Amino acid sequence: MNICVIGAGYVGLVTGACFADLGNRVVVLDIDTTKVDKLNAGQMPLYEQGLAEVVARNTKAERLSFTSSYAEGIQDAEVVFIAVGTPQGVDGEADLRHVRSAAESIADVMDHPLIIINKSTVPVGTGDWVATIVRKRRGNDVDFSVVSNPEFLREGSAVRDFMHPDRVVLGSEDRAAAERVSSLYIPLRCTIMVTDLRTAEMIKYASNAFLATRVSFINEIAGICDELGVDVTEVAFGMGCDERIGHHFLQAGLGWGGSCFPKDVMALAHMADLHGTHPQLLRAVVDINMAQRRRVVRWLRDALGGLQDKTIGVLGLAFKPNTDDVRESPAIDIIRMVENEEAEVRVYDPQAMLRAREELNHVCFCQDIYDLAEGCDALILATEWEEFRYPDWARVRSAMRGDLFIDGRNVYDPETMRQAGFRYRPIGRGIVPLQ
Repeated sequence: MNICVIGAGYVGLVTGACFADLGNRVVVLDIDTTKVDKLNAGQMPLYEQGLAEVVARNTKAERLSFTSSYAEGIQDAEVVFIAVGTPQGVDGEADLRHVRSAAESIADVMDHPLIIINKSTVPVGTGDWVATIVRKRRGNDVDFSVVSNPEFLREGSAVRDFMHPDRVVLGSEDRAAAERVSSLYIPLRCTIMVTDLRTAEMIKYASNAFLATRVSFINEIAGICDELGVDVTEVAFGMGCDERIGHHFLQAGLGWGGSCFPKDVMALAHMADLHGTHPQLLRAVVDINMAQRRRVVRWLRDALGGLQDKTIGVLGLAFKPNTDDVRESPAIDIIRMVENEEAEVRVYDPQAMLRAREELNHVCFCQDIYDLAEGCDALILATEWEEFRYPDWARVRSAMRGDLFIDGRNVYDPETMRQAGFRYRPIGRGIVPLQ
């Protein structure tokens, strides 16, 4: 099939590259000409594990191309995916300006029947809204249908998630259009659910809100475990063995971040407020998540006798490993908090340094974990990159001025860290407060 994907971000680029890998002819369209020029020159504008290889393979095979022209992107397309950003607005609502722009631009150039597919995460009712925009802009001289096809990709494993999905959700008032889109996914041999537009849009929000709730739940349990001398990792394992609960998203730590959970939970809460319901649980999920960051800063302050003129090293800047995305990253929040208390900050991340420079102005960007440790009073593991798991701890400890290590992801063995000379503090493992 001939496909156009609008948006060359994490979702759009993965979607386009993977559909090309399945044998389709795909044009990825983005109005950012710098990004398009980089892609046409073989340069990746973002890091996502395994994506560069898929892009290179399909570009070479001439199944995948890039453009900034709507006319060029849509001229041969049978289906058009809208995969643009929907950032959080002032009151938590999803900002749909990019979706509107894409819909208007499609309407301006379409001259043959199209299926327009919303891949972006959008509020319930957006599919109808997109159809209205196109119809008002274009009139009735060209047939089109709108399908909702929410994405469930996890950054860091998005390529694998696309190729091995748990399910594909398609929503439309035009059953034939939904079935046509479903044919794209037949090679993946997965469950395909076809429903109406609004239900498909709600499935996306409800799924992300539930996963965020699981993380906030185990983090609240972790706080209780610390006070009662209980290890939350053992509690989570015992809970997860119950098949009704399962092990996924029960890892206590610094909480969730990224491009999806924060804005999706807030957007769902905003929709609930608008329609007169009371999203108390969703509000609590957000509050608990932010409290995890404040909790770690409080530990630092108490253990170091204040943060003024102290040097804090932060291991990891991406919100999770195997991506360079720093949006809503716990590390960024913690850095800003300690900077507000006049601490100096040193940071290192294997992939996210370039993007983090856009967010952080006064930190010292380091070359590796050993460079980062130099002169630090405390270290915080914020992102569990594989290269952080087995460093030379003696070398790290000797480079530090202090001895405090806060494990924000419960990666390390407490006894090993104590033997290495650290005052070690994990999340929710029942360890007595640091003195």
